Amino acid sequence: MNPTTVEFTLDGRTVHAQPGETLWAVAQRLGTTLPHLCHRPGLPPAGNCRACVVEVAGERTLTAACCRRPDPGMQVRTDSPRAQRARRTVLELLAADAPDSASLRCDSELTHWVRAIAAQPERWPVRGATQTEAQPDTSHPAFTVRLDACIQCTRCVRACRDVQGNDVLGLAGRGTQARIVFDQGDAVADSTCVACGECVQACPTGALAPANGSYTRRAERTVDTVCPFCGVGCALTLHVRNGRIDRVDGAPGPANDGRLCVKGRFGMDYVHHPQRLTQPLIRRADAPKDPAILMHGPGGRADHAALLAQFRPATWEEALDVAAAGLARVRDAARAAGLRGRAVPVAGFGSAKGSNEEAYLFQKLMRSAFATHNVDHCTRLCHASSVAALMESIGSGAVSNPVRDCAHADVIVVIGANPVQNHPVAATWIKNAVRRGARLVLADPRRTELARYAWRYLGFTPGSDVALLNALLHVIVTEGLVNEPFVAVRVHPDDLRALREYLRPWSPEAMAPLCGIDPATLREVARAYAGGPASMIFWGMGVAQHSHGTDNVRALIALALLTGQIGRPGTGLHPLRGQNNVQGASDAGLIPMVLPDYRRVGVAAHRAAAEAAWGLAPGTLPDEPGLTVVEILDAAYEGRIRAMLIQGENPAMSDPDAAHARAALARLEHLVVADIFLTETAALADVVLPAAAWPEKTGTVTNTDRLVQLGRPAVAPPGQARADAWILEQLAQRFGLGWDYGIDPHGGAPEPDSGIGRVFDEMRSLMPALAGLSWARMLREGAVTHPVPAPDDPGHPIVFTDRFPTPDGRARLVPARPGAPAEPPDADYPYVLITGRQLEHWHTGAMTRRSAVLDALEPVPHVSVHPALLARLGLQAGQPVRLRTRRGQVTVATRVDEAVPDGVVFWPFAYAEAAANLLTIAALDPVAKIAEVKYCAVAVEALAPDPVTV
Repeated sequence: MNPTTVEFTLDGRTVHAQPGETLWAVAQRLGTTLPHLCHRPGLPPAGNCRACVVEVAGERTLTAACCRRPDPGMQVRTDSPRAQRARRTVLELLAADAPDSASLRCDSELTHWVRAIAAQPERWPVRGATQTEAQPDTSHPAFTVRLDACIQCTRCVRACRDVQGNDVLGLAGRGTQARIVFDQGDAVADSTCVACGECVQACPTGALAPANGSYTRRAERTVDTVCPFCGVGCALTLHVRNGRIDRVDGAPGPANDGRLCVKGRFGMDYVHHPQRLTQPLIRRADAPKDPAILMHGPGGRADHAALLAQFRPATWEEALDVAAAGLARVRDAARAAGLRGRAVPVAGFGSAKGSNEEAYLFQKLMRSAFATHNVDHCTRLCHASSVAALMESIGSGAVSNPVRDCAHADVIVVIGANPVQNHPVAATWIKNAVRRGARLVLADPRRTELARYAWRYLGFTPGSDVALLNALLHVIVTEGLVNEPFVAVRVHPDDLRALREYLRPWSPEAMAPLCGIDPATLREVARAYAGGPASMIFWGMGVAQHSHGTDNVRALIALALLTGQIGRPGTGLHPLRGQNNVQGASDAGLIPMVLPDYRRVGVAAHRAAAEAAWGLAPGTLPDEPGLTVVEILDAAYEGRIRAMLIQGENPAMSDPDAAHARAALARLEHLVVADIFLTETAALADVVLPAAAWPEKTGTVTNTDRLVQLGRPAVAPPGQARADAWILEQLAQRFGLGWDYGIDPHGGAPEPDSGIGRVFDEMRSLMPALAGLSWARMLREGAVTHPVPAPDDPGHPIVFTDRFPTPDGRARLVPARPGAPAEPPDADYPYVLITGRQLEHWHTGAMTRRSAVLDALEPVPHVSVHPALLARLGLQAGQPVRLRTRRGQVTVATRVDEAVPDGVVFWPFAYAEAAANLLTIAALDPVAKIAEVKYCAVAVEALAPDPVTV
């Protein structure tokens, strides 16, 4: 017998409980199913519904199996008449007290258990004879609350508090007056609820239910897939009825374990929006490209009908022919002129919203058909500086440890990231870790929601990242906090000496005036991080999106290397990736300086391997990197790029200095866009190809943890919309490339012999990190973390345990040089503009603003300002201001936010009618070529009062 197990008797059998197992868990593991309503795996036990009671020999009362752990020698009966009678009575009373189940949830757990044990609730008086019914709360667009169906199991309270860490729900009153409340008894819409829906999924009766009534309808089928929004990679179960996604539940995936945020649970209806593209479009000859059309329409939004009127419908055959012919015409003229490499006037933007296979095919098409590396995607605008610094120092551009590994951390540093808004499920793991005793250091100019959980909050001056981080490094190298044994074997031998010398003047006392944090706090944080014992760093685009972003990340890497906080559980470096597949798209080579698996284009052997795999003549691929996102649009504006293929990207909204980007797109001789909506970018195209959305096709994506997951189609693409991979294959055939994968135009099921499977296996043949991960294995396992070097390798969530993927296995310490923001405030533009995302909307809003629930929650663009600034302007919240920079001006409503420092304004960039990137600056980091969208000078001017509810 294992000495750590507990031996006892269950229904006459001698059994063994694992450490921490309850009686319910042991019974479940051994095949005995006990009813349960208050119990739910993943929640702390409550034992208040009594539906799982069992009898223990020698004890007077029955005990709740979900709470009780066995003692050695205990004799437990689940099948005694007394226990069975008690469980049946509990379920009958609860069911008799419930309202008509048909109006609540047709598949409720309460109904299931009543049927499973043949209970007879009709034996008891029908509810309602003497009770006053609670009125439903229908104030929230996402879900409704019916307390008349509540059994006070407190699952919702525990889900909100212990899983999501939001602490919105509670139990108020006593006895017959006890009830579940939001905050202090507020209506849901007036509470601090973030609509993650964890309580809805946890509710066993339907007292909490989606507002669309989906709980009253049975799904025709369910499909497991992956969320299409952020980089956390949450697993979903889609409930499909009448060809539509009717409901979304969290599935027990490795990244989320059933948890979701408001976007994943309530935002999937974008796929059914009436503005979906359903047929190919070709620009009418009498419709010139004019970016001004993007600003003319109701409320400043583009008039969708006017945008569509620029185009005429076309067949797929015609649209593909015209698309390919225009690209080929520009390419052939360039060849005749002897242009090569980055000088080829053709470029492409692929997508981080599609699959790995689509990203791989996109970069393969651009490189094969046009002999150029002018191919990039939105990683250039989010974490390009992180990848550049990580590749330079440790030889890998991906995370070292998964998000959930923070459960093993003693100290967690979150800098320049707002995961509560941008990566909500990741934030739950961080909050859970803090509740278990981890110390959280939050460093951000804005005092974001995570500050409530912080041991130390560092509200540093915007743009002073290097000063802050080098001060921490100074403490580490001057106070004997360097992990000398680790550095001796894992870091280049000369680097520590050079870094010590470089950091000499960067003391906390010298840096405090620059970064705004007092020296004592800087020293305290540095000592805590170095001492750990396990310390982990998360960072976001607040670190990366600067003209000195690469140096910011170099300093973070140095913190981990100097202290040995990498390569172990609870340690490491984790740039929180933005889009759902920005990691995978980068892995697949959708960037201008590397081929798949980050193989440099300047290395002849790397180019030769790709040429051989793609059937290209030796020497086809150029040896110089291509242009990056901002460089491509600059070149388009200047006429050096004349044609583009864009798939699932919206640079007319996402690029800095958006007016310049829109003018550049309009100047192209030929622009082909494949997308699911007529986005601001597609509205400037010559040919628009209707694409399938993520829930309509098969493919893999790679999340921020390096977790490769299989996405499965749940519904068919609308009208004539086709899968992106099929579109690429059709274009390749028109360029004479001879692709013959046999890709299903309608998305296709995940079959062993499928076109997407053939693409996946070709892709992994060029990617050592995926060498052991075949398509057959993906179908079998569904989720595997790379690197996977061999077929029997389980994958590696934690990497760099004994060496780094550099030629000598050692990392480099690269000093972080000071870099001032490209455009500091002055007398004309006295404030700082910071842009970012918000919880309810994703990126440019193309998807989330077409979700009924998400757009209802945040329908109006706004800029967040400190109350002191609003007072100086003589305004009240909701009144408009004019934001003006050197690139343009926009009028937008105000929202009071004490988390924003005085002198700073924060502006989400998802709103087309008030596009933040019309004002941002295109100043680039010299290494990564990422734009400084996190900082520019702005003037804030009061306008005539016109309050808007925000």
